[in-house]
Amino acid sequence: MHAFEYAAPATVQEALGLLAKRWGEVDILAGGTDLLGLMKDYIHTPRRVVNIKGIQELKGIRNTPAGLRIGALVTLEELAGSPAVAAAYPSLTAAARGVSSLQIRNLGTIGGDLCQRPRCWYFRLGYGLLAKDASGRSLPPNGDNRYHAIFGNQGAACFVSASSFGPALVALGATVKLASAAGRRELPIEKFFVIPLEDSAREIALRPNEILTEIVIPPAAGVRNATYEVRQKTAIDWPLATASVALKMKGNLVASARIVLGHVAPIPWRAAAAEAAVAGKALTAALAEEAGKAATEGAAPLSGNGYKVQLVHAAVKRALLEAARVKA
Repeated sequence: MHAFEYAAPATVQEALGLLAKRWGEVDILAGGTDLLGLMKDYIHTPRRVVNIKGIQELKGIRNTPAGLRIGALVTLEELAGSPAVAAAYPSLTAAARGVSSLQIRNLGTIGGDLCQRPRCWYFRLGYGLLAKDASGRSLPPNGDNRYHAIFGNQGAACFVSASSFGPALVALGATVKLASAAGRRELPIEKFFVIPLEDSAREIALRPNEILTEIVIPPAAGVRNATYEVRQKTAIDWPLATASVALKMKGNLVASARIVLGHVAPIPWRAAAAEAAVAGKALTAALAEEAGKAATEGAAPLSGNGYKVQLVHAAVKRALLEAARVKA
């Protein structure tokens, strides 16, 4: 990897003073499970690395009047083992336990998961975020696209969001808090993920001079939630498709639903047709099947990933049944 400056600030304010105005100049190190690989492959070549592991303000899980507060440096293992998370937000516990590597679970952080770069092999081989060849032609549509997007891929971006927690947090209506030297701002996590239009952009709304400090999830009283993942193998791997659901119940009826797909689009993808299919109804196995089918509306598979359509159908159906505690 390229030589770089190294800094280990003790506070958020100190860390913010070490960042840059443009992407590529400075990278933030938390768990390092993604960044170090990017640097070794020369995909990222920062002049400075800012290690934020020692900043106590960014750690911890606690209940607040606004909901559950999760610091950006909370590890995946902490999430997987948290009674507070398991009691109210089983969709997050399932997402954390889906990461089967104990090394990654003990080092990787929730902030790093939300900010990690795409796992698209064209990007990782140096063809840029939008994966184009020297002539400007997009590579995935006519190349190996087995693991690429089936939604939101009409533009230049065909990669899938790699975040394990993004779909569940979007379903739960979470908010992310971001800090810069100029001040702090909050953003609905649904707006944190973006589909880039050019290689110089990023796939998240974080600015190069900002740090993600924490995630706040609204109280989950009366909200049933679950995550269901479909994987090719249970060893170290990313899912092929996931579905996270959050159901606000009124008696035995679904008052409202948020159904979010993962690993099938450049962002966590709201399945609006599936949400509409269950709203105002009692959730049965037949209705879950109907919603699973509705979730596939608008899918535009590439040449090699049409199988993901059926995976979306199954993942939504099973996540709904799990959340509602209905037997198939």
